[in-house]
Amino acid sequence: MTQSTEWPSLEDGNYSFKDDLYHDYSLSKFSKNLAKFTQFSSFKVLATVKYGDIFNQPSIVSSIEFDKDDEFFATAGVTKKIKIFEYEALLNNPIDMHYPIQEISCKSKISCLSWNNYIKNQIASSDYEGIVSLWDASTGQAMAQLEEHEKRVWSVDFSKVDPTQLASGSDDAKVKIWSTNVQKSVATIESKANICCVKWNPSSPFLLAFGSADHHVHYYDLRATSEPLMIFKGHKKAVSYVKFLSHNEIVSASTDSTLKLWHNGQSDCARTYVGHNNEKNFVGLAVNGDYICCGSENNGIYSYYKAIAKPVASYRFGSSHPVTGEDVDDDAAHFVSSVCCRKDSNVFLAANSQGTIKILEMV
Repeated sequence: MTQSTEWPSLEDGNYSFKDDLYHDYSLSKFSKNLAKFTQFSSFKVLATVKYGDIFNQPSIVSSIEFDKDDEFFATAGVTKKIKIFEYEALLNNPIDMHYPIQEISCKSKISCLSWNNYIKNQIASSDYEGIVSLWDASTGQAMAQLEEHEKRVWSVDFSKVDPTQLASGSDDAKVKIWSTNVQKSVATIESKANICCVKWNPSSPFLLAFGSADHHVHYYDLRATSEPLMIFKGHKKAVSYVKFLSHNEIVSASTDSTLKLWHNGQSDCARTYVGHNNEKNFVGLAVNGDYICCGSENNGIYSYYKAIAKPVASYRFGSSHPVTGEDVDDDAAHFVSSVCCRKDSNVFLAANSQGTIKILEMV
């Protein structure tokens, strides 16, 4: 006789085991989520850095990114400079003034940075003139300039799987795929609206997502670009950032003041996160394990646990003194403009529209 693998039915009267198992699973899941939600409640400042020159006007930091080993981080913005800092040196130096170990002068305002995940000293930038540039971070020299976009490029991203491959998204409504081995793009995805952000799936050299001014997240397989795999619809305004929590989970940020979680293969939004304020600016988005972090237009940074719609922790920048860099009374006119995370830790970097960079530990 073949043993049935089906659950006992209600008619059998033997349904308590299934109910108990489901109850145990639900209780275990709830306990895990509660532990994650209550693990952190605030941010502690570990160090403060100024991006702008000491005698210049404060400057928006549009991008901040750790290198492959989390040894260095790079910043860039409207001052047309890429500045690279040594992370540990900032923590171990008690003085308020910190100087970059490398400074690269660019021809235009920088919108985005991306480090190569395999070649330590290689970093890519995108700029307001529509150029994607490759740099040797150790020497500060340009390795290549990729000039096919017709308008400002908002986003650039190196593939985590293929170190020769990167993607860029532009106001010309095109996503371009580049190889570091050739000067011309190897593929182009044409959209109907401005591209605000582009991100590779961390587990595939073929899958990428981009956010658009059409309010949607578009998910593509480069082996068949005539149609997207998925279009995730739910935001009410432009999608400014997309990040992958895992190979099948996408987080998007929008100027509708929400973040949204999507599962590949499911068109409905899995969760919407609210608590920060974002109606007109790029405020940054970072993911680290089960935690999501974004900036806000109240000059703050907010962290969410992926299973909970409300923030678990937040921190407000004060306005900074133009010379000392010290926080003074808070000025709501400023906003956090970029964030990133240090892998496998609870440390985040956040920078604001005054050019102040904070190294923050979630505690």
